[in-house]
Amino acid sequence: MTLLHPDRLFPAEPGTRAIARELYEAVKDAPIISPHGHCEPKWFAENAPFPDPARLFVVPDHYIFRMLVSQGVPMTDLGVPRVDGGETSQDARRIWRLFAEHYHLFRGTPTRMWVDHAFETVFGVTERLTADNADRIYDQIAERLTDDDYRPRALFDRFNIQLLATTDGALDDLTHHKTIRESGWGGNVVPTYRPDAVMDPEYEGFAENVEQLGRLTGEDTATWDGYLAAHRKRRAYFQEFGATATDHGHLTARTENLPPDQCGVLFEKCVSGRATADEADAFRAQMLTEMARMSVEDGMTLQIHAGSVRNHSADVMAKHGRDKGFDIPQRTDYVHALRPLLDAVGMEPNLTVIPFTLDETVYSRELAPLAGVYPALTLGPPWWFYDSFEGMMRFREQTGETAGIYNTAGFNDDTRAFCSIPARHDVARRADCHWLSTLVADHRIGKDEAHEMAAALTNGLVKKAYNL
Repeated sequence: MTLLHPDRLFPAEPGTRAIARELYEAVKDAPIISPHGHCEPKWFAENAPFPDPARLFVVPDHYIFRMLVSQGVPMTDLGVPRVDGGETSQDARRIWRLFAEHYHLFRGTPTRMWVDHAFETVFGVTERLTADNADRIYDQIAERLTDDDYRPRALFDRFNIQLLATTDGALDDLTHHKTIRESGWGGNVVPTYRPDAVMDPEYEGFAENVEQLGRLTGEDTATWDGYLAAHRKRRAYFQEFGATATDHGHLTARTENLPPDQCGVLFEKCVSGRATADEADAFRAQMLTEMARMSVEDGMTLQIHAGSVRNHSADVMAKHGRDKGFDIPQRTDYVHALRPLLDAVGMEPNLTVIPFTLDETVYSRELAPLAGVYPALTLGPPWWFYDSFEGMMRFREQTGETAGIYNTAGFNDDTRAFCSIPARHDVARRADCHWLSTLVADHRIGKDEAHEMAAALTNGLVKKAYNL
């Protein structure tokens, strides 16, 4: 028995399927480049065994536990940590049994495909997870996790990862990255500069965070100029550890290009706590443009992850904290929102700004036309809820004719679940080969061109977009 069909995600029509197979064979074993994600650098610094199957697959993965929560399973029963001092389950086997009992909920979802891929290719599990075999599969995976070949560094090498970027706060001292660098291990794990806590006036503890930014850099962050200088120093520090990108998670894609005197007044209002909601949004918007200007100076790629109403449930936020599955997409404008930034730096040929979206309606109407004309814009791949076969196909079909593929950034997995990385990249490679095979079958491109495009989509475009 096997969980994975060799022709999964390929076209049903035999002739087109044969083309997809040929294209996939040429790229399936290419090294994985993961330029944006949320794996913990601590894993690779300490190289300790993963504790158990539940804490590897279920507890850290909001794709998994949000589905079970939607069917009435409490987060506390799934071991999701609490920030309010309350108790949560520590019984790994019980958590796993709950997962197995509800595994049918994932039928037809990308999560099911990712987990099955990890089960079979990483742990040798070839039977579908059910309540009846939950303990047996738990024991099989748990036994493997005691083996040195299943420690984080060994899996990193086995997954053929050429580069993995983590996401790190602006105030992070990067101790784990330093440990990795000094260990002599050859794995390439680099940080990404994520300054939300010191750029978002509505982030808890914003003023104190800005003060800490000043202490870290020796700059006077009570002033606008000192605050910007502090960001430049932190960016340079991250670059010492290999960082090539910044990342910004904003509710909207709004940018501003205000004169310096207005920026100073706005900054003072924000750090003093007197800013209105619109002024706080204006500050975030101005800072995206400032980050883009800094990227022109230091060459770092700017990623904008816009359009998520984060922490939608106040109760979950209070009990479990941020990033616990209750983040919901909303409508997002890019044409007007990005215009101030693009007026400032959009024609810079050596700048790369990668917008991501959770609003698929803007692919063909806004994002593809924008990326199809501004040198600084490169489209990010389908993200989060649309990191799926159907999402990838919609993205290619709606952006390919206007922007082409060479104004896109290839693929990144954006995951917290380490063992899902090979699965996610495999789905992306299969989806791209499916799409390209239809172009060949329709005689829109030659097969030789399809091979070149498949290679570009696999890792050529991502190397260019992230200056690797």
